[in-house]
Amino acid sequence: MDQDIKKEHQKKIKEVIGEVGKVVVGQDYMVNRLLIGLFTQGHILLEGVPGLAKTLTVNTLANVLKLDFKRIQFTPDLLPADLIGTMIYNQQKADFEVKKGPIFSNLILADEVNRSPAKVQSALLEAMQEKTVTIGENTYALDRPFLVMATQNPVDQEGTYPLPEAQVDRFMLKVHVGYLSKENELEVMKRMSNMAFDAKLKTILTKKDIFSIREEINQVVISESLEKYIIELVFATRNPREYGLENEAQYIQFGASPRASINLNLAAKAIAFFDERDYVLPEDVKEVAYDVMNHRILLNYEAEADGVSTHDIIKAILGKVQISK
Repeated sequence: MDQDIKKEHQKKIKEVIGEVGKVVVGQDYMVNRLLIGLFTQGHILLEGVPGLAKTLTVNTLANVLKLDFKRIQFTPDLLPADLIGTMIYNQQKADFEVKKGPIFSNLILADEVNRSPAKVQSALLEAMQEKTVTIGENTYALDRPFLVMATQNPVDQEGTYPLPEAQVDRFMLKVHVGYLSKENELEVMKRMSNMAFDAKLKTILTKKDIFSIREEINQVVISESLEKYIIELVFATRNPREYGLENEAQYIQFGASPRASINLNLAAKAIAFFDERDYVLPEDVKEVAYDVMNHRILLNYEAEADGVSTHDIIKAILGKVQISK
């Protein structure tokens, strides 16, 4: 019976992507990565220019999964209390009571997270890591499931507060959201210029299903040779010369952290589960390598001067590191 439930869940995941596609065109990759984060308890950093339906995608996904959704617009004047909540004085009771902030929700969209000061970013990242919030003298557990999707706008960087590298590491995946194809943008234009357009969305998965899927992904088998392969990939970012990556070594300032190893393992299991397999293939690891490692490799000024990106470095590492038998 467990196998039947698992197959039903795998079928429903495909239905979720199809249901979101009724509203959002051409962003299946983004939805796939958001689902990986949701099912493996990781958080997602989305980077892309404005107007690529990042907010709409997250909102639609929340509707399809029947989860509470809050969008928080990060601005330079935002305070930590605006995010997590505060103590307010109740005149009738002549006492202070807790007013919880928008962080108490299942799906949080932290829009333009690099627009707010360090204190606010720190409050968000602490909540992401600890899954709890302290207001006054009391600590409160956040709702489950809990997933933060933060967006960064790569244009108009004046007056922004870029996330420190050590804090960016808290995000499981950093997903670059690109422009749509001509065909997809044509479809978007047709839909959105039709003021009568109103897609009726069905709820596909429940919270109970999400927790069950997490358990099922946890049971996906990853061989010892693939586990070692993940470690070799991560160590190649730290000691590239040992792997014959002489050219790339001159550009890497710091390699990926141990969180990269953990998240490569988790994300590869999720990809295998989505493809209705009980085991991980090398291709699964390679598929998620860019999203897991692109924000964990810190390049130097030389790389910037030579136009070398983390994508180039990861590509070279994947081409060089072999799977040992």
